[in-house]
Parts: sequence; structure tokens; C-alpha cells
Amino acid sequence: MDPITSPDGTPVSPLAFGTMQFGGRADPDEAALMYRACREHGVTMFDTAPVYADGRAEEILGRLIADDRDGLIVATKSDFTRGNGRTAIAESCEASRTRLGIDRIDLFYLHRFDPETPLPESFEALATLKSRGHIRRIGVSNFAAWQVMKAQAAATAVGLRIDAIQPMLNLVKRQAEVELLPMARDQGMSVFPYSPLGGGLLTGKYRAGMQGRLTEDDAYRRRYGEEWMHNTAADLKTIALQYRTDPETLAVAWAMRRPGVTAPILGARSLEQLLPSLAALSVRLDDALYARITALGRSPATATDRSEEA
Repeated sequence: MDPITSPDGTPVSPLAFGTMQFGGRADPDEAALMYRACREHGVTMFDTAPVYADGRAEEILGRLIADDRDGLIVATKSDFTRGNGRTAIAESCEASRTRLGIDRIDLFYLHRFDPETPLPESFEALATLKSRGHIRRIGVSNFAAWQVMKAQAAATAVGLRIDAIQPMLNLVKRQAEVELLPMARDQGMSVFPYSPLGGGLLTGKYRAGMQGRLTEDDAYRRRYGEEWMHNTAADLKTIALQYRTDPETLAVAWAMRRPGVTAPILGARSLEQLLPSLAALSVRLDDALYARITALGRSPATATDRSEEA
């Protein structure tokens, strides 16, 4: 497949930046600092969604990209709170284009699988958007592998294809490695995984008694509530100290190296939080260190019980 690029042909950078915190924990001034840091480090892809801060994230990003727009890949998503029906997708896309201040969205995701809406209806809506020049590429986020392939069939029926997926992936959340990443390689899909730091878990800050998403959000607390996950974060911090770097840098560099990954999506609420992750761009994990970090996590079970054949 043709690689995903910006309107002027600029390729996707090795890291992307996600704007979930824009307009919420990161005010416009802090958002601007992070955006400039990303651009200074060569980041060309920015990911957002209408549900981030009730649309404020898209508005802030839209103002920031105004002078760079043609050289950037801008990704946003449908409003999953409305489902994936024809009208919801059309209206969500139009609202996002307005908030972002752009005519065409480079990569438009279905944010979540909607079991209540037939996939042909969703992809007919996406085909209409593409024919009108409102979107360039199509992706799906938070879909299981079987859901992606079912969606790919619906896309093919209307002359489309799924160009990208956006799963969760980090050192303690590796389920995507079982079927999603091999599927994406087979289908020629780009992979933009989110949460490479595990909601801040892999910074090691929670063992130190610091506050963050895991202490403020019940969903994240449940997602990363197992003791072994916190032990993994502590062990990663120990390795980082030995190499005189930050655990964030190692966690992001590890995610960048996973087979099939196109560009992990960074997130942060401040420039101070962001810089150690951006430092992964200048780190090349040797095989020994990469294997050592990988061993800290738990490999997920294979997709088949015939594991001896995996």
C-alpha cells in the first residue's frame, strides 16, 4: 500500500503525538510548548479526537498547526459516544474539520467498534466522506483483530481499505502482539499504538507516591492495578538508572522497536513530562538491552492452544 503522508508528501515520523490532554490537564500555553518541542524533534503526525476535552483539543491543535498544515499528518476520530451510524459519522467529521480548521482530515478513525451499527453502513458513510474530499485515509481504533478484518471486508465492498489501526501497546499491555500486529503486517496497515508509558505507570512515579492518571482515573487504576505491572515499572526504572537515562525513554524506545509498529503515539500534560519520551528518538536499543527490557513484561499467550507450533 502507499505509505501515509502529509498533503505535501512528508512521511510519518518515528513518533506521533496525541493531544488527549490539550484543553484539559494541558492549557493552551502548555500545549503550544509541547507542540513546538515535537516539531523541533521532527514529529510530523498529530492525533486527536472530538471527545478529548469536549472538542477543545481539536480546536487547540487546529490553531497550532495553521502555519505547518501541509507538512503534517493530522489524525482524528469519529465521536464514539454517538456510535458509528451514517449521520453520526458525517456530522462528527464535519465538526472536526471545523474545529481543526482544515478542509481534509489525513487519517480518520472509527474510534471504537459499534456492535449496534452494521459495518456496511459505517463504511458507506466513510466512502461518501472520501469521495467529497473530506478525508484521505481510514483507520480503526480499539478494534479486535476479528473486528478489523470484518471491517476490512465492508471497506473493500465500497472501494475502500483500512490503512491504519490504533491499539494499546506498552511493556505491560502486549495483547496487540498476538493477532493485531501480525494482521496489520499481513494487510499492509500502519500501526500507531497509544499509551507507550501505560498511563504514566512506566515512569515509576507511582511507587514514589506521586499523583497522575492512575490515581485520578478509576479506569486507569483498574487497567494498571496488578502488582506485577508496578514491579515491572520499578525494574525498568532500575535499568534506566544503570544506563543514566529515564525509564520513559526506554519504554518509548522499546515500543518503537516492536515488530510491525509504525509510530507510537506519545502523550503528556506538560513539556517536562514530554521531553524524556522525545529523547527516545536519539536512542538505539542494542539487542541485549532490548531483550532485557522485553523480559520485564509478560508475553501474552499465543492465539492458538497449539503453542508448540507458534
